[in-house]
Amino acid sequence: MTALRSGSPARIGTSRRVSTETRRAGVGFLMALPPIVLLAVFVGFPVLLAIGFTFGFTGGLNSTIAAIGTGTRTATTWFGTVAAYGDVFSDPRFFRDLGVTLAVTAISTAVTLVVSVALALNLRLRGGRLASVFVGLAVVPMFIPVVIASWAILTFYASDGFLRTLLIHVGISAPIWGYTTTGVVIGSIWTSLPFATLMATSGIQAVPDAMIEAARDAGASTRAVIARVLIPMAGTPLVIAGTFTAIGVIGSFTVPYFIGPNAPSMLGVDISSYFQSYNRPQESVVMAVIVFLMASGIAVFYVWANFRTAKKEGRV
Repeated sequence: MTALRSGSPARIGTSRRVSTETRRAGVGFLMALPPIVLLAVFVGFPVLLAIGFTFGFTGGLNSTIAAIGTGTRTATTWFGTVAAYGDVFSDPRFFRDLGVTLAVTAISTAVTLVVSVALALNLRLRGGRLASVFVGLAVVPMFIPVVIASWAILTFYASDGFLRTLLIHVGISAPIWGYTTTGVVIGSIWTSLPFATLMATSGIQAVPDAMIEAARDAGASTRAVIARVLIPMAGTPLVIAGTFTAIGVIGSFTVPYFIGPNAPSMLGVDISSYFQSYNRPQESVVMAVIVFLMASGIAVFYVWANFRTAKKEGRV
């Protein structure tokens, strides 16, 4: 009653606005709820189940895989056991393959970023039809399935492949990169280059011309324009490109399976071998958890880049 006597229309209007916002928030939550529930049921729950299996919880839905697998560790305490992790970390092959996985990831990501940035800078600063053709060729692998690209790379660099067959006619002995770690790096760069090129090109093309012209008017060389204007302003797309490239390579299976050697192999191939060939599903899931943790660590850079952009734009 007091509110109605002293300016009731304004307070009533405020109440109706809050109610509308609350209703909209509720509608938005209900619209977002189905995909969230879908992810929780078909992704989140299996992930939690698999993590529990690595800690020795072999009952319930894990009972079947625990029964058919060999060397399965069972929980002896209420919080489980880390014996399965001990089995993996005590195996010298794991650290050898982990080192190969990290090395291939680091080299492939670095080379992919360098090539994609070089193509984007060439298109931005020089332009022309030839620069557009280079960028177009870099994007072509996006339209080729990875399994076909892997097989093509293998046959191209194999001991009896196209490269050696061609060069042998002119007296040159080309190196054999089929079934080698070098071949895995080449294949990883080939399959990762399209996305990185698109991100780098869009980020550098988005830099306003006025910024470049202002830098040049101030006496900046082309190298200074690249280092102090183009790369910093395209930093967020480049970080995203590097993050997704690294996550894609670190968990890759098709490329190292087709092109890589039997040993050492990347963890993606190890996971499959331990699950199918060695019948040790618990250790394969332990490796999958380790790969997941490494990918999550890389994803921190993606979150940081997006948060930085949102903060600059005043959205947070």
